[in-house]
Amino acid sequence: MSTLLIVLHLFVTLALIGVILVQRSEGGGLGIGSSQGIGAFMSGRGTANLLTRTTAILATAFFVLSLALAVIDRGRAQQRSLLDAPPPAPAAPAVPAPPIN
Repeated sequence: MSTLLIVLHLFVTLALIGVILVQRSEGGGLGIGSSQGIGAFMSGRGTANLLTRTTAILATAFFVLSLALAVIDRGRAQQRSLLDAPPPAPAAPAVPAPPIN
C-alpha cells in the first residue's frame, strides 16, 4: 500500500512541477504560457484558468498523499538516529607488528 502511494505521489509531484513550469510568470518574464506558444485553441485567459485549476488540484492531491503517507508510516518508525543508538563497544588497541630485520 505504501509503495503504491509513493509511486502515485511521485507522479503527482512530477505533474505539479510540469504544470508550474508551463505557467506564465506574473511579470511576463520567462513564462512560455502565451496563447500562441501553447496553441491557438484557447485564449490566454482560458489557458491561465486551466493551469490555475490544474495546479490547485495537483497541490491538493500532493498534500493529501503526503499526509496519508505520514499516517501510514508513523507506526513503522525504527531506530534511525545515530544519537538514539547505544555507543559502540571500545575496540582493543592494535598491536604494532614486530620490525623485520
